[in-house]
Amino acid sequence: MSFRAFLDSHLEQEMLRFTTAGSVDDGKSTLIGRLLHDTKSVYEDQLASIRASRVNRSGGAVDLSLLTDGLKAEREQGITIDVAYRYFSTAKRKFIIADTPGHEQYTRNMATGASTADVAIVLIDAKAFQRAGELLPQSRRHTYIASLLRIPHVVAAINKMDLVDYSAEIFEKVSAEFAALAKRLGLKSVEVIPVSALAGDNVVEHSTNMGWYTGPTLLEYLETVPLTIRETADGPLRFPVQLVVRPDAEFRGFAGRVERGEVRPGMRVKALPSGRVTTVKSIITYDGELSVASFPLSVTLELEDEIDLSRGEMLIGENQNAPRVSSAFRAMVVWMHEQPLIAGQTYLAKHTTRTVRATVRKILYGVDIQSAEQRESSRLQMNDIAEVEFDTSLPLFFDAYATNREMGALILIEPVTNATVGAAMIIDAVEPLRRETEAGKGAAFVWLRDRPAEAAAFRDALQARGRAAVIVDDALIPEVALAGVVRALQLAEVSAISARAALSDSTIEAVRKAAGDSYFESFVDASRWMDASSNAEEMP
Repeated sequence: MSFRAFLDSHLEQEMLRFTTAGSVDDGKSTLIGRLLHDTKSVYEDQLASIRASRVNRSGGAVDLSLLTDGLKAEREQGITIDVAYRYFSTAKRKFIIADTPGHEQYTRNMATGASTADVAIVLIDAKAFQRAGELLPQSRRHTYIASLLRIPHVVAAINKMDLVDYSAEIFEKVSAEFAALAKRLGLKSVEVIPVSALAGDNVVEHSTNMGWYTGPTLLEYLETVPLTIRETADGPLRFPVQLVVRPDAEFRGFAGRVERGEVRPGMRVKALPSGRVTTVKSIITYDGELSVASFPLSVTLELEDEIDLSRGEMLIGENQNAPRVSSAFRAMVVWMHEQPLIAGQTYLAKHTTRTVRATVRKILYGVDIQSAEQRESSRLQMNDIAEVEFDTSLPLFFDAYATNREMGALILIEPVTNATVGAAMIIDAVEPLRRETEAGKGAAFVWLRDRPAEAAAFRDALQARGRAAVIVDDALIPEVALAGVVRALQLAEVSAISARAALSDSTIEAVRKAAGDSYFESFVDASRWMDASSNAEEMP
């Protein structure tokens, strides 16, 4: 076979993305290291490096977990902190691995790594199960997140079977409990495989120590599990516009990624939100024109007619099922930030190519990870999961996450620091709230110089009335940037409050200009503004 033919056959192989998850010290990194090592996907210099490492927790010649635990802190502590991505291939498939953390503190990283996975491998420590008599909380948490993220296939790898003398009885107990959990969570495709990552049993090669097990090895499972998530190519067209391309006066195209369905030249399409209908003239890529483009190709569409269409808007099939169009929705949220989510706060929501202001209307319920049951919740702390209702400044065009992962997912961004604070999976639209009257619109800047207790009290009072407010005295916001921050918060209708001891005259002038009539240096005046604007919102 020529090199070119070999390269072409490799490029045409299916790509499977999978993630590993489980409790701390279940052996996730060692399992991935074993997969890489036994499929001969490790270079000699890498093996030499980990042989020479002063860290070795395996007791053998090589600690395979070091192939993925790349951070110094990870090697020293023996845990995975960040998501480690690795690539390998066999004669049957190509693979991208997301080795995700097991510690509860880094659950948010697990959700990030699992968001695009086709398969979730949940590792369960057979020895730990034997001691506890049940699945550990993190194993349950990660299995729940796998179900929440609609990962199509879940495999439970019962690891450390060598530490329980390769007991079939223990394996059956773990299998039964995991099957009950999977049934309760509605997982449809589940496999349970006994392995020893350290010894290599049933990872790549069949184990001679577990003759009672007749199923596939982990690698055989990964090579043969059907990739059923590509139903997105058969659904109705969803083409969010990323960029309007105007290289010259003769050409106008719309660049983006096909998030669902397919598009062809001659196809009649409708623009959202305008409702204008036109025909696709051509599909353009760097390598030339295409006769068809489907999920997940990124292309540029040229249309027959000049229609008003810009970033964040969408093209759909004229006679196909349309997405939901709404400025209010409910979603499952995985919270990823130290600052809690509470009702009344406003964030930026990035959905496909559209970014809008999203205000937390209310928290419907939190999820008890241990029992997967609903519980009352007034706020979300880091790593909490809950169903939340949002109102947005502009309508979103979405499908339920259960129907289409690409069109139902969004991230929440803190508008001041630009930090990603949450991941959300849309469930459905809800009835939008009545919009504020003009008298109730706007946000204030309140400067209570050198009075931090009053500043915190005023912020809490605003939030208690469902108004978004933040204190802008963070060390990351220098005085020179204060006016710009206030302007950004004004656009998001978020009040800015400061207890700084002093501000320069130029800063005060710039902030006054940004806040307009809603600039206050008195707690009493600010409270009167709050009462007046709140009363205006309540007017019929």
